[in-house]
Amino acid sequence: MNERIANIFFRLLYWYISKMDKKSDITFMNYGYSRDNLELALDEKDKKNKYSAQLYHYVANNIEIKGKDILEVGCGRGGGLSYINRYLKPKTVTGIDLNSKAIEFCRKNYSAENNTFIQGNAQLLKFENNSFDVVINVESSHRYNNMSKFLGEVHRVLKPGGYFLFADFRLQEEIEQLHDRLRNSNFKMVVDEIITSNVLEALKLSSKETENLILRIAPKFLHNIGRKFAATEGTPTFNKFVSHEFEYLSFVLTKQPSVRIGL
Repeated sequence: MNERIANIFFRLLYWYISKMDKKSDITFMNYGYSRDNLELALDEKDKKNKYSAQLYHYVANNIEIKGKDILEVGCGRGGGLSYINRYLKPKTVTGIDLNSKAIEFCRKNYSAENNTFIQGNAQLLKFENNSFDVVINVESSHRYNNMSKFLGEVHRVLKPGGYFLFADFRLQEEIEQLHDRLRNSNFKMVVDEIITSNVLEALKLSSKETENLILRIAPKFLHNIGRKFAATEGTPTFNKFVSHEFEYLSFVLTKQPSVRIGL
């Protein structure tokens, strides 16, 4: 799916979800993470999204988040950034997403939390240089048409010594190209992991609940599309993870401080 078609699809998807999700059940839009029966200590209202929250917990806990200025690029409907804000105690959180409906949802549903949500483009970030301690990007970059430009923007807005926490899936034949772009991005690689098995475990454990949600909010003619999009067990998307045609990757990268050579 090229970026133009993908953006049209996601605008329609967000429009539909905003119309049908009357109880604001859909706050996360990622495949989730599970490991050895991991159980986070979650508030009751967050337990329905525990696998998606666990993916953010896994990504964010690679470093110390507390007291830091955080930017999430591709924040979607804000569930991940809200989890980080409430549980991991950063100093500030800012979310940016291309979709205006998603940003409207975030501003409405997280108004009681200390946050900022901005509609904008991941490949043209409207922030000053050296603005954030941490930039997070979860399951969003596979839709960007210029990954190198995105990485350049992340590097620009990070403070020296700051961290880029990045998790997403790729087709097997795209992985080496992604690694090349990361190597050429002026970041230092700290962590490079494949977490496909953990994502698959989460998809299996959450499939029944996800199916029920699709049946409840989507008309019958959209059920199969919804299942495929959500990668419920047995769908073509799910099976691509099983066969490793898709791999789910997680990275921690850091922006190295500039070295000044004195006389």
